[in-house]
Amino acid sequence: MSIVAIVGRPNVGKSTLFNRMIQRREAITDSVSGVTRDRHYGRSDWNGKEFSLIDTGGYVVGSDDIFEEEIDQQVELAIDEADAILFMVNAEEGITPMDEDVATLLRKVTKPVFLVVNKVDNNQREQDAYEFYNLGLGEYYSISSMNGSGTGDLLDEVVKILPDTEEEKVDDLPRFAVVGRPNAGKSSFINALIGEERYIVTDIAGTTRDSIDTKYNRFGFEFNLVDTAGIRRKKKVREDLEFYSVMRSVRAIEHADVCILMLDATRGFDGQVQNIFWLAERNRKGIVVLVNKWDLVDKETNTAKEYEAMIRKEMEPFTDVPIVFISVMNKQRIHKAIETAVAVYKNRSKKIKTSQLNEVLLPLIENYPPPSLKGKFVKIKFITQLPTPQPQFAFFCNLPQYVRDSYKRYLENQLRKHFDFNGVPISVYMRKK
Repeated sequence: MSIVAIVGRPNVGKSTLFNRMIQRREAITDSVSGVTRDRHYGRSDWNGKEFSLIDTGGYVVGSDDIFEEEIDQQVELAIDEADAILFMVNAEEGITPMDEDVATLLRKVTKPVFLVVNKVDNNQREQDAYEFYNLGLGEYYSISSMNGSGTGDLLDEVVKILPDTEEEKVDDLPRFAVVGRPNAGKSSFINALIGEERYIVTDIAGTTRDSIDTKYNRFGFEFNLVDTAGIRRKKKVREDLEFYSVMRSVRAIEHADVCILMLDATRGFDGQVQNIFWLAERNRKGIVVLVNKWDLVDKETNTAKEYEAMIRKEMEPFTDVPIVFISVMNKQRIHKAIETAVAVYKNRSKKIKTSQLNEVLLPLIENYPPPSLKGKFVKIKFITQLPTPQPQFAFFCNLPQYVRDSYKRYLENQLRKHFDFNGVPISVYMRKK
């Protein structure tokens, strides 16, 4: 699929245009400059022609901001990937030195460049836009990304130069969300997996603000990886931007098949990590726990076993979760982490035949039936798996209201023991026969 990149200095309206073109509020927009840091991908179509769209961070030369050098690298990578480039400027402020810096970069590019003058929403702004001829990039397109005026004419010209592509199947790949508290190494983990600097990484917590998809197709595995903003405690979420980022992360968990929960080994399985774990469990997602920065921990003979036992203690009663000790920095057990996540996805998608369920579980239930309550005896006659995306089982009996939660946990444990649902929450329902 053809790729169109939106570039320009910070705060000219790139993310607003991006959201309008993909018709979803994917990129975070705010009047504070520098909101978009990573390359952000979406899909758009115009006049029957589909293309991928990249929203980039604002390009700045010579800034003291620790992020700007990384942002500039991301913009240059986006330009390399793109078939066409939308260079966005702002009629409200006119040509700035930063606009000239970007224009200098783009004049060296052999790909089609469309000069897009944003915030042209009255006749005076239309007159002001003439000055952008001075950038030496030829014709410009006047638009207002906020209300959509002029975007149709722009897209008419953009799709003319895009090559025709074959129709693509709807992306129904598994979604693996990489979640955790800020600065646990989530973006570094994805960069290490895909072998390129797809995401900006710094030592400052909160670098990633949007939840961003990356397609992974290596070593026989194919799925979408979603990098998310680190989730903080509510009282620590002060900026509006950070609030939106946390909400995107929560939404990424809700839409994922498997949550890869990363924690910093030097901080442990603390309260905030536990909150994220239980959020994934409540949403019935597959879960893999990655203990990152394991190389920074002083180790003795049983350190890993003791650390794992501590985590499982905090997870109770849902302890059937794989735990992998990794070091993203040293690329230790990175591939093992992905193998484990794929195994959990397969467990979550597993369907057990009704005949097999009854053959295995009914004899166990007969040997250890539900305890009687008020002189009533429960008899379970039949078991089946429900047709849901995650494992849910119905046990048909004469008196479902008398089955206690402790016995439901026994049934869940037997399902795990005999059918391997490692890493996957299971729902057990008692139904009237």
